[in-house]
Amino acid sequence: MCLAVPGKILRMEDRDGTLMSVVDFGGVRKDVCLQYIPDAQVGEYVVVHVGFAIQRLDEESAMRTLAEFEHLGVLKEEFGDGFELAARQAGLANPEASVTTNGTSEAKR
Repeated sequence: MCLAVPGKILRMEDRDGTLMSVVDFGGVRKDVCLQYIPDAQVGEYVVVHVGFAIQRLDEESAMRTLAEFEHLGVLKEEFGDGFELAARQAGLANPEASVTTNGTSEAKR
């Protein structure tokens, strides 16, 4: 699934002529392109789709949306371990995980 997810701009920088930022999505931080919203500011909330900020969002709406996404498990699906999700959907063990002595799996480092 590919959603537009709200996040808070934590930092901004120019990378080779492209306005980039680090955006926090309820604890998950990702690099995001701000070229579509060049006047965005640190501390503002933006809606991000496929790595691009596409519009601003007020804090209340962003927090409400993030809480609902978290409740539905959407954030874990969107930002979680892709290998784990693919393996689970295929009914297989995660090739990136190892089994611990108590039988649970743990991501390899």
